[in-house]
Amino acid sequence: MTASARVSQARLRAVPLAVALVLLAGTLLGGVLVGAAGLPAGGVLRALADRVPFVHVDSGLGAVGENVLFQLRVPRALMAALVGGMLALAGAGYQGVFRNPLADPYLLGAAAGAGVGATLTIVLMPGDPGYVVPVAAFAGAICGVLLAYVLGSAAGRGGGAATLVLAGVAVSSFLAAVQTFLQQVKAEELQRIYSWILGGVGSADWRQLALVAPYALVSTAVLLAHGRLLDVLSVGDEEAASLGLSAARVRLVVLVAASLATACAVAVSGLIGFVGIVVPHAVRRLAGGSYRIVLPLSLLGGAAFLELADLVARTVIAPAELPLGVVTAFVGGPFFVAVLRASRRQVDT
Repeated sequence: MTASARVSQARLRAVPLAVALVLLAGTLLGGVLVGAAGLPAGGVLRALADRVPFVHVDSGLGAVGENVLFQLRVPRALMAALVGGMLALAGAGYQGVFRNPLADPYLLGAAAGAGVGATLTIVLMPGDPGYVVPVAAFAGAICGVLLAYVLGSAAGRGGGAATLVLAGVAVSSFLAAVQTFLQQVKAEELQRIYSWILGGVGSADWRQLALVAPYALVSTAVLLAHGRLLDVLSVGDEEAASLGLSAARVRLVVLVAASLATACAVAVSGLIGFVGIVVPHAVRRLAGGSYRIVLPLSLLGGAAFLELADLVARTVIAPAELPLGVVTAFVGGPFFVAVLRASRRQVDT
């Protein structure tokens, strides 16, 4: 590839990235400005500006308004962006590994494992102070994926893609049965369990952000670094091997990083579906299929998408809130059907 061609290709990637950044900035600002407390937009903007180094502005919000903004709205907005970005990035990683646009972050049992971990904690610790459930959900998600990978590796050489998917389905079904049993044992906690299952970021705080941020950063760095390798892997394992690439190693590293991203998202938000399918698929439609652009755009697009969904969740029936998972399902359900129909037309032709 000539130098001019590389420059042209870099410019083509820069345009959608810039658009995605602007979209994310806009939705983040909306997440901070909108809320039940009715803070004035000018005061919110001045308070945010006052936090910029070497800038001193009187927001006029008062102590209560400042607390609402920086202890409730800002952590919630950042958490929605983090969770959406992680789910979309993980979904793109899974789709690259399995070469299937319908693969999602919960494919290998992360959701079911997180559900068991959270449900078990809610059942055994009804007075949980608020930080044990995320830790238990994170551990459960990791254990679910590990169990699926161990079973898949034991059943087939190298843990092939199809074998891993079947192992993930089996593990998810088993863990879902365990979760249902735990719910029936402690029926009085059903409302709290279902509230977690339906997903949301309303309880987000700085402590939760600090809890998951290191895992999110590591998984993001690893996945973004494997964009070119996923492009090579997309041509097939044999072709990749002829180019000196170990398909099994790339698959394992990407699966571990994507599962880590999924686990840290599910731990603090509950089960929010369709983000990992809708966003990467939309990115491919708009910007092409190269994972060097699909992965970063999925990260930014997923963050903006869930930020917007959270805005809808807390305004459409205000002062009450819809579960965030319900909002994404309203969007993702029809989108999933459209993807299925498009895939079927491609097979028929």
